[in-house]
Amino acid sequence: MPKILIIEDEDAIRRVLKKILLEEEQNYTVEEAEDGLLGIELIKKNKYDLILCDIKMPKMDGLEVLSACQKLNPDLPVVMISGHGDLETAVETMRMGAFDYISKPPDLNRLLNTVRIALDHTQLAQENKQLKKKVSKQFEMIGKSEELEQIKSMIDKVAPTEARVLITGENGTGKELVAHWLHEKSERNKGPFIEVNCAAIPSELIESELFGHVKGAFTSANKDRAGKFEAANGGTIFLDEIGDMSLSAQAKVLRALQENRVQRVGSDKDIKVDVRVVAATNKNLKDEITDKRFREDLYHRLAVILIHVPSLKERRRDIPELIQHFTEKIAREQGTKPKSFDDKAISILEQLDWTGNIRELRNVVERLIILGDQQISDKDVEQFVQLKST
Repeated sequence: MPKILIIEDEDAIRRVLKKILLEEEQNYTVEEAEDGLLGIELIKKNKYDLILCDIKMPKMDGLEVLSACQKLNPDLPVVMISGHGDLETAVETMRMGAFDYISKPPDLNRLLNTVRIALDHTQLAQENKQLKKKVSKQFEMIGKSEELEQIKSMIDKVAPTEARVLITGENGTGKELVAHWLHEKSERNKGPFIEVNCAAIPSELIESELFGHVKGAFTSANKDRAGKFEAANGGTIFLDEIGDMSLSAQAKVLRALQENRVQRVGSDKDIKVDVRVVAATNKNLKDEITDKRFREDLYHRLAVILIHVPSLKERRRDIPELIQHFTEKIAREQGTKPKSFDDKAISILEQLDWTGNIRELRNVVERLIILGDQQISDKDVEQFVQLKST
């Protein structure tokens, strides 16, 4: 439930702003402060998603409030409210980091559109922070095989650059791990990492997902919405399974790469973005190009650097370490003591045909842990193999 604070010394303006916001969205929580000092005290005590702040106020003016907000919470969007004589000052607040400004008396559409965009920004910033907290532990690259060491070496060389990377490999091999580590080891690691699974989004919605839309662009577009490219500004966007993207969306992605600009669906306004693109696919894109399902010009834009992630069958040496890793991870998730696999059990697992790659191995380890004794033996594994083959 979005929480908004209005800092304004004129009672009438506060009442009008609050009325407009609550008529637009009943789920908004709107609080008021009659001057800048009181506003800052409330910001220190409470968590807000958006601040609407007048520029000219007694005790503490809008410039001082903006400066204090940036020190308390740099991600908190502050929209300045300017009178006719405050326009030059309003522009100065934008240079200082204000999200936007609106003029008095407030225009209804302008106000609501600014509020929607600012709240989208807050939500995306919060999601990005949560992802950053999880990324280092969740996306470990386990193994010491020559094949994996080559990938790690390639990541170390490529990550500090701005080069676009295309990651290829079968499903379940860990292409997303490579993408995360390219971001983690890059100069953009303090910015967002936004992942888009192109295969999971219906073709009629992929453009809206990537580039956003404006209210009324299509039937269900009841408000403006920022797209993933905007969300990834200053960071990395990972386009997973890009081989499944529609040709029309491919054309817009190509434009975004060429011009560093995007347009929301239903709008003719360009939005500048600063994004590094990393893509992945399990398809042979050269075959897709031949069959007219993928744009050749987009392929060459994306595949500046190619990283191929081998199947698990090609790096069997990593299986014992992966089993140990999954065993410990599953125990932590379940709050139980880790079980162990004896050498014969591990040897059998090393020789299996892992068509589902690392994802399949993880599922098998979990199944054996749930059904087996404290130590998983070769007989447990053989029994599992027999059941699987029937």
